[in-house]
Amino acid sequence: MAQAAELDGGPFDDGDRALTEPVTKVRGGWTTLLFLANLGLWLGIYAPIQVLLPEQAELLAHSDKEAVFSLVTGIGAVVALFANPVIGALSDRTCSRLGRRHPWTLLGAALGAVGLLVLAAAPNVPVMVLGWSLVQAGLNGMLASLTAALPDRVPVDQRAEIGGFIGISQMLGTVAGAALVSVVITGISPGYAACAVLVVLGALAFVLCTPDAVLPRRLRPGGRFREVVANLWISPRRHPDFGWGWGTHFMVNFGNALGTLYLLYFLADAVHYPDPTTGLLILMALYGVALIIGALVAGRMSDSSGRRKPYVVASSLVMALAAAVLVVSQSWPAALVAAPLLGVGFGVYWAVALAVLTQVLPAASNRAKDLGVINVANSLPLVIAPVVAGLVLGTTGGYPALFALSAVATLVGGFMVTRIRAVT
Repeated sequence: MAQAAELDGGPFDDGDRALTEPVTKVRGGWTTLLFLANLGLWLGIYAPIQVLLPEQAELLAHSDKEAVFSLVTGIGAVVALFANPVIGALSDRTCSRLGRRHPWTLLGAALGAVGLLVLAAAPNVPVMVLGWSLVQAGLNGMLASLTAALPDRVPVDQRAEIGGFIGISQMLGTVAGAALVSVVITGISPGYAACAVLVVLGALAFVLCTPDAVLPRRLRPGGRFREVVANLWISPRRHPDFGWGWGTHFMVNFGNALGTLYLLYFLADAVHYPDPTTGLLILMALYGVALIIGALVAGRMSDSSGRRKPYVVASSLVMALAAAVLVVSQSWPAALVAAPLLGVGFGVYWAVALAVLTQVLPAASNRAKDLGVINVANSLPLVIAPVVAGLVLGTTGGYPALFALSAVATLVGGFMVTRIRAVT
């Protein structure tokens, strides 16, 4: 535990610290381990979404690949809707000697890895659905515990900077995952197995080398767990800033999902790029470099100035512009322009949005549960977007309308953040 205390930036004690507002800035070692855990998590989600699941859907149901892909991702996202806040609520009430969050990080990683291995051996669509549902349940539980580390251990004036690194981990999980399963490791089954190993390794490194405050039983939130679950709903009337923050996060992620979920098919069917998988890697690389720059620069600037909302508004405008480029032209040059625009916009957004969202939580005793509700705004778009995208593509016959809707959704998210009063 001495090493863990050093990584955290100072002596570590338990007791009331589990619920107090952190004031000591975290050090680079702790940030690096959180980054690696998040990287493994996002790789385990996005490598399948970007490459493995579409390829597996085409293999098992070539003529209905879009419908199968939408079915699998949609059901998995419904599972995620419940797993994130419920496991968050469980971690808020956990009084284990290992801490509140670490046990759930490990359990979530293990369940997610099992799901990935089920996918590796899936002989048909029902087993695909089962495997992806296990992945979403486990990795969203892991996400709930890792996200709670931000308000648990990071002071307010450092949260945009750390949030930037979390955003970078999501981007690198997307890019590295696509590269891993299409260049480094070929084959659907080996790709799933590699993702499972990396998810577990990232979780183990964070859990074994960082502290996690033990919640004293006297501070455990009251009420039976079923009552807590029944009260997952957080009234936007009683907590309007939380409601506007949730709405912002949902709309931006909904716009992003509309613009990226069918990117592989877009390159193949609309752009007619000769090698869609290679094209996707090129776009993700451009997207990734721009995202890193946007997240690091905006995170530090926002923490230094104490201002959050102008950065979210600016990021929504940039992301909407990226979608507008593809409305005007469905071509490879247009995609090369749109990818870095979307990257820098999403990087700025993720760095600052996490700081905003942790500042509108109703109660310290329910941080993980409330952040789990916030994380529903990540998962719910993956339920709705495939349905909406299918309707748009089916009725309009092309991608311009889909990208236009993506731009509108992102702009609505940028407007909603202006309604938050507790954050400047």
